[in-house]
Amino acid sequence: MQISISMGLVAKNIASNGEEAACLDLEELLATRLLVQGNSGSGKSHLLRRLLEQSAQWVQQCVIDPEGDFVTLADKFGHVVVEAARTAEELARLAARIRKHRVSSVLNLEGLEADAQMRAAAAFLNGLFEAERDYWYPLLVVVDEAQLFAPAGAAEVSEEARRQSLSAMTNLMCRGRKRGLAGIIATQRLAKLAKNVAAEASNFLMGRTFLDIDMARAADLLGMERRQAEIFRDLARGHFIALGPALSRRPLPIKIGAVETAARSGSPKLLPLPETPADAEQLIFTPVMAEPVLRPAQAPSPPALRPTEDILREVAAAGAAASEPAAEGAERPLFPELVEEEKRLVFQRLMRDIFADRRAFYQTVAVLYQDFQVRCRIERIKERLPSMPEFRCLLACARAGVGAEAEAQPLWPQACRLAENLSNEEVEARSVFLALAQAAALAAPCPGDATLARLYRTSSPRRVQSLLKHFEERGLIIVRTDFSGKRIITFPDLQIETASGRPEAEDIIETREQLEGKAKNGQMIEEAVSPSL
Repeated sequence: MQISISMGLVAKNIASNGEEAACLDLEELLATRLLVQGNSGSGKSHLLRRLLEQSAQWVQQCVIDPEGDFVTLADKFGHVVVEAARTAEELARLAARIRKHRVSSVLNLEGLEADAQMRAAAAFLNGLFEAERDYWYPLLVVVDEAQLFAPAGAAEVSEEARRQSLSAMTNLMCRGRKRGLAGIIATQRLAKLAKNVAAEASNFLMGRTFLDIDMARAADLLGMERRQAEIFRDLARGHFIALGPALSRRPLPIKIGAVETAARSGSPKLLPLPETPADAEQLIFTPVMAEPVLRPAQAPSPPALRPTEDILREVAAAGAAASEPAAEGAERPLFPELVEEEKRLVFQRLMRDIFADRRAFYQTVAVLYQDFQVRCRIERIKERLPSMPEFRCLLACARAGVGAEAEAQPLWPQACRLAENLSNEEVEARSVFLALAQAAALAAPCPGDATLARLYRTSSPRRVQSLLKHFEERGLIIVRTDFSGKRIITFPDLQIETASGRPEAEDIIETREQLEGKAKNGQMIEEAVSPSL
């Protein structure tokens, strides 16, 4: 079945609006993929929105949205919005359900740092790519700002995150066609995009660009002469040069049409400045008693996380019925593999028992995981044990000594979400962060370097100080020292801070050996005193 959707009007020249409709062959697009290039402000997001709106009734869609601009599609076209602040396993599971029920979705990466955005996008794309063969239905996968997820060179992120994201994008563009995945990628510059990803697109929409190297490369892709490359400088906002089997066999200027939905953020508009008050200096330099804590420059806080069960319930309701019908009158659980509350409490108790031995603070994660599995078998828990990533979360809380009093604080779930932004490999670093957050939540003195060093599995105070500096550079904490030399740590996202504490304070912890030693000493004293009585 051939479906043609209108992208706008064919322009007689680069400045005209045109009268003839510019159509895109949707079935051909599914087989040949699309690359969109244009400088910031050239209209790339507007183009993608037009394409999504026009094809929404014909094909399933999935948008990788780094700025949260496409979540408004949910209001009119029923897209399911998936907030990306989740574990990799959960994102992969959601992606598999989305392919199974053929529901259009938007992966909202807004509020995450670049490293976390790459990891989340990679997990979600891999979930779409690795779906079962029975669910390889046609799916448009739109990736806005694709240079963030498939950079041409080394980026300011960890090498592991870059490798995972680049591998997922390569699978999408190179191997996704046989699995029903049609990649549509948009980038500001072709030079920023990995060549293996860009080379797989057969359709092109080139917008306004100014650098000579970008104009020359765009002209080469469109089969134009070098002297014609100047055309890209003269393109107006929303005007593109189209080429490809789904668009036109020859370079064709088009003007993108209007859209029905709008992004949450738009281009800045000039507004008149307010009148300068007479007491301007007093307003600026006079401190306010209830003034909030100053925050360093950082990315905005992630949006409120919707429960996974709600998203899956929405996906199941919008898609086809499940392949295995539930018994009449009984509601099937969405995640039967999730651990029950009682089992979670048992896991927490086992972790406390493990760290009652001080030697556990210096053992590797693999050794602790093996010890944990043995204890679970002793408790007759053999099925649905925590995976390694889930165990790392339990391990971080147990190592930090998080108690029920801290978990009862209203801000504690948000503190845990901030800790999850740290890499899964940094279990010790997450333990240090949670220990500091617990002290702040309870208004307790800031732990000393010796205590933090034990949690960080080191004996060097310098490594602890470097870790605190790393947290501060990421905008997670603010470290300050009062005039007496005591340290105070503020959490700007939580609006709480620890009480002042000395960095050189000793590590005070009563382990199982110390408690047994105290009990033994008390018994010896009692035996020595008894004869005299």
